[in-house]
Amino acid sequence: MDSPSRYSVIIIGAGVSGLSAAKVLTENGLEDLVILEASDRIGGRVRKEDFGGVSVELGAGWIAGVGGKESNPVWELANQSGLRTRFSDYSNARYNIYDRSGKIFPSGLAADSYKKAVDSAMQQLRKEEAVRGEVRGSGCDVSRVTEPPSSPKTPIELAIDFILHDFEMAEVEPISTYVDFGEQEYLVADERGYEYLLYKMAEDFLFTSEGNILDSRLKLNKVVRELQQSRNGVKVLTEDGCVYEANYVVLSASIGVLQSDLISFRPPLPRWKMEAIETCDVMVYTKIFLKFPYKFWPCGPEKEFFIYAHERRGYYTFWQHMENAFPGSNILVVTLTNGESKRVEAQSDEETLKEAMGVLRDMFGPNIPNATDILVPRWWNNRFQRGSYSNYPIISNPLLFQNIKAPVGRIFFTGEHTSERFNGYVHGGYLAGIDTGKALIEEIRKERKSDQSSNNLLEPLLALTGSTLTLTQTEAVSNLHKCDLPTQLYLSGKLGLPEAIL
Repeated sequence: MDSPSRYSVIIIGAGVSGLSAAKVLTENGLEDLVILEASDRIGGRVRKEDFGGVSVELGAGWIAGVGGKESNPVWELANQSGLRTRFSDYSNARYNIYDRSGKIFPSGLAADSYKKAVDSAMQQLRKEEAVRGEVRGSGCDVSRVTEPPSSPKTPIELAIDFILHDFEMAEVEPISTYVDFGEQEYLVADERGYEYLLYKMAEDFLFTSEGNILDSRLKLNKVVRELQQSRNGVKVLTEDGCVYEANYVVLSASIGVLQSDLISFRPPLPRWKMEAIETCDVMVYTKIFLKFPYKFWPCGPEKEFFIYAHERRGYYTFWQHMENAFPGSNILVVTLTNGESKRVEAQSDEETLKEAMGVLRDMFGPNIPNATDILVPRWWNNRFQRGSYSNYPIISNPLLFQNIKAPVGRIFFTGEHTSERFNGYVHGGYLAGIDTGKALIEEIRKERKSDQSSNNLLEPLLALTGSTLTLTQTEAVSNLHKCDLPTQLYLSGKLGLPEAIL
């Protein structure tokens, strides 16, 4: 192994959370840091790719939460950067629902089915909330004592259930993003990509030239495999045999990665931390892009989104044309989630293209042209992501968020999954990184203050003993001031930290 490089802080992951945490640290005068990114680019789950002559977003594609009294910080960044966006109106999608014979369901039937689904979901939420009130403090699992809602059965019911729950429509539950920032959503439609915002943010603290980051504090293709923690710091081991050491680590790996075996911890994470990590669900969200020689789908007002009703829930259900974003691009996007995403990721693109074309021919007839190209992202099988975003139970214990976010010794955790109000969103990741950066700065200040107190205590002691204390003894006394007994026992592998200490 290479000889260790020592830093004040190591940030693992150059997604939006890792970069916003780094920005806060450098703004507070902490320049001695390094960012280790596993892939060959920054951005994490914000990722563009050239397809069909335009730049498409494989991951995050919208700025959600615009138009309210409070300004979404990511929307502010987009405006400052001149990022090109287009307003998206999902509300008309329910009136563009096709059956398998290519007929659009009557608007009255669609509206009735939609209202029934929303009422059912709201009823279930109220029931769970009531049960939660009854069992609060008892330690019971709410999900085990509530009855599941009546299941949707017909193709249109299944399709509406899919768009309601898998797309987190604001009508079902009060989502903080829409309550705080507004209910509008804007599609990123810029050749520079959504990731341009991250590059602009990185310019504030990393050396860049002509849009490229040339700063040695950003190290790409560094796959972290192990974190070894002691009382005095953290040692980080990467797959290529490098070793980095720091006083603190900010870990911005996704919840899917934390649930995988990519990164090991020595000593192992305490049980309360692992239980919190395992409780969180991971959503897989796959946007499949199809390029055609010409348009054969409706492109008038209120036709951007359309829905396919099938007997199998989520089977190529939610479609969007890209004409509003990129006129003349002749691109369709279909979004799959969870089980369907994992199934499609495991098969060939040719098989996926065949299935998608079958669905399109159901809706628009047998004479439509074949797609000339297809792009299938694979977020679930990407070992650096293992999914698209976190998904907490609707009725969840606040302690769950506290434990997922809480540091373990000198390892601080960040990412959209640590944001109680905005988990699952880009602005959630951005704000989480800022929060973590601020918390770490506060911790460093406390440690420095403690060190000064330790030195002040040692000065009269050294004078009395004629400076007979060895350096090792001095360090030992100093370290006793840095962490209490339970923390020392955890770092020696003898104790899992209880929640109260954190």
